[in-house]
Amino acid sequence: MIEERFDAIVVGAGMAGNAAALTMAKRGMKVLQIERGEYPGSKNVQGAILYADMLEKLVPNFREDAPLERHLVEQRFWMMDERSHTGLHYRSDDFNEEKPNRYTIIRAQFDKWFSSQAQEAGAIVLCETTVKELVKDAYGKVIGVITDREGGEVHADVVVLAEGVNGLLGTKADLRERPSPDKVALAVKEMHFLPRETIEARFNLKGDEGVVIEAAGTISRGMTGMGFVYANKESVSVGIGCLVADFQKSGETPYDLLERFKKHPSIAPLIEGSEVKEYAGHLIPEGGYKAIPQLYGDGWVVVGDAAQLNNALHREGSNLAMTSGRIAGEAIFQVKSRKDPMTKENLALYKKMLDESFVIKDLKKYKDMPDLLHIQSQNFFLTYPQLINKALQNFVRVDGTPKVDKEKVTIRSFVSARSWAGLFGDAFRFARAWR
Repeated sequence: MIEERFDAIVVGAGMAGNAAALTMAKRGMKVLQIERGEYPGSKNVQGAILYADMLEKLVPNFREDAPLERHLVEQRFWMMDERSHTGLHYRSDDFNEEKPNRYTIIRAQFDKWFSSQAQEAGAIVLCETTVKELVKDAYGKVIGVITDREGGEVHADVVVLAEGVNGLLGTKADLRERPSPDKVALAVKEMHFLPRETIEARFNLKGDEGVVIEAAGTISRGMTGMGFVYANKESVSVGIGCLVADFQKSGETPYDLLERFKKHPSIAPLIEGSEVKEYAGHLIPEGGYKAIPQLYGDGWVVVGDAAQLNNALHREGSNLAMTSGRIAGEAIFQVKSRKDPMTKENLALYKKMLDESFVIKDLKKYKDMPDLLHIQSQNFFLTYPQLINKALQNFVRVDGTPKVDKEKVTIRSFVSARSWAGLFGDAFRFARAWR
């Protein structure tokens, strides 16, 4: 095991951990990054969206060699019932710009590349190593970690916890509570491989253009959750996720949800004839602002999913993870530059800087939305999707029925399902949670 002392130890080599390690290493700090996988990204077959602005702050020329799939020119939002969907989509040729704004990526490939940037900057990355517990001094300050390697205790001035949403290290050390089932979603995903030209024809794409479909409705069986479809170069990522608490209560299984989602008439044609090569499950923080734990303490900070930093409404996670990792690295460097100890008082700078960023501002804006969607899940993910799709079918079907009669039928269906008081109450609660 490495004997020397480090300025910082980063636990985890995902988006947040790599961003923190890179930020500190570029500033000349001695950084040890520990990853339990065979290599960074080896445990992650997730297809994801990468937001260019956040990565540019870390690797300005990332487009030259990062493993990117497609740059996104179109976003589709679907509200689904069992046989149809009502869609809203935005597509713009403005996104065919010299430096595109968003990309689809394969995390297993991207995380490995991202980690290589930290290594080139000087960070030491130790893989196939599990951190068993944190080391504390007599006063309770974190001073290092103990790994599963022989003689595996290593010390540092500060430890960055980037261990993911269900990381047990921080909870074992009593730094934070384990996330409750109603604050965490379980998502499952498959990678469907198709010829590049088939993907481009089915999704109306050319070159490296990409599209993302995000779907909600009866596909989640009344649970709080969403489905997604990402078009990559030669594969399509298809997945769905719901709150763990809802899975426990309903008895539904993630795999069954995914199978039904794939067979939906709106989804099946997109992946017909594909070869499935990968299947994975992944926990996602969904509690929002109210679920954020203590972010810093004597000798430690927590970043990314481990800090519950995920904007569930906008489906943003990687950008919050990278930003929190970068800000943590910058704050730690500032404390070190002043030659101050890594105490709770000094590391509060990380929280202050994070509060001033879009990360906390966005999460605070939607602080009431997670609770509302969970409490009202039957209405927002079952009743309303059915009503809206039926109303749209009634609107576009021409069968000789007078339009005024059609309107009356649609209104009666909404009132019968929710009542006038329920409809106004739902609208008011949603509007209040949105602001």
